[in-house]
Amino acid sequence: MHRVQDPDFAERVRASFERQPAMRLIGASMPVIEPGYTEIHLPHAPEITQQHGYIHGGVVGMIADSAAGFAASTLTTAETGVLTVEYKLNLLAPADGQLLIAEGSVVRYGRTLIVTRAEVFAVHHGRKILCALMQQTIMAVHGKHEHPR
Repeated sequence: MHRVQDPDFAERVRASFERQPAMRLIGASMPVIEPGYTEIHLPHAPEITQQHGYIHGGVVGMIADSAAGFAASTLTTAETGVLTVEYKLNLLAPADGQLLIAEGSVVRYGRTLIVTRAEVFAVHHGRKILCALMQQTIMAVHGKHEHPR
C-alpha cells in the first residue's frame, strides 16, 4: 500500500522516538512500527491525569500527534524530517483506562505534505474504547537532521 523509501525505517523511527524526552516524561512506548503505521502505548499514571482522574486531554493529543507523525516518518527517506503543521483532535470519550493506545496511520503521502490520522483507544479491563480521533498535516523537511541527544 505505502512505498517504503528507507529499508531501515523501523530502526530510524525507533531511535527518533527514543530521542524524545517528552515521551519518556509521560512513560510512553512505541511497540509497533510498520510502513505507514505506528502505535504508541501509554500506561495510566497519576502524574498525567486531570482533576477527574482521566488522562489529560493534552496528553491524549500528545500521543496522537506523535503516533501519526512517526507513521509519516516511516515512509520518508533517512534524510527527511517531519514536522506537524496542523491537527484537529476530537475527544470522544474520557481517557479512562489502564492503558491508552494511539494508532497513527498515513492517509496520503506527498513530497511536501503528508496527511495522517490517529485513533486513541482507552483500554479498560481488556476492552478498547475509542476516546479520540485526530487528523493531521505533516510537512516533510528534506535535508533536516534531528538534534542529537
